[in-house]
Amino acid sequence: MFNVGDKIVYPMHGAGVIDSIEEKDILGEKQSYYILKMPGEVKVMVPTAKAEEIGVRNIIDKSSADKVIGVLEQDETEMDKNWNKRYRDNMDKMKSGDAYEIADVVRNLSFKQKEKGLSTGEKKMLNNAKQILISELVLAEHASQEEVEQLVENKINTSYMMFRADDITPQESVVNKFIPFDGTGTEE
Repeated sequence: MFNVGDKIVYPMHGAGVIDSIEEKDILGEKQSYYILKMPGEVKVMVPTAKAEEIGVRNIIDKSSADKVIGVLEQDETEMDKNWNKRYRDNMDKMKSGDAYEIADVVRNLSFKQKEKGLSTGEKKMLNNAKQILISELVLAEHASQEEVEQLVENKINTSYMMFRADDITPQESVVNKFIPFDGTGTEE
């Protein structure tokens, strides 16, 4: 059982703080609910009796947050070539509510987006996974949403360049965009 003020994660929705615990009468049935305050002033009601079954858990601690951020610094894991199977696999990872699995989805889909783009469904999944991941890291790191969003983007961009730099032709190089190289020396 959680208490008012606890920081928890509601799988597929993200992290928030329990604002209150209220008894509600819905469709003639009285039940106790956690009123969860989510980022963006959104409030979500989670039945207390089903919280464990749904997968509600405490947010990760600072050292786990560092490890989750470390997942973003790794190379992508193998994903199915079939978009339908890949989508289902990623959805299962997100439904697990596991921060490491969600970071894996964010990194893999971000890499895929940079390489050849994503379908509309996978773009929505990436945005949702990022929102869920960021909401938990904001609470775990005691940071602002903007700081965490920037951190996530920087880690993904850095790891993409590190692991995919071989795939980029010289004309596409970030350095060459700003410092043109024509192949001649600087000697006169």
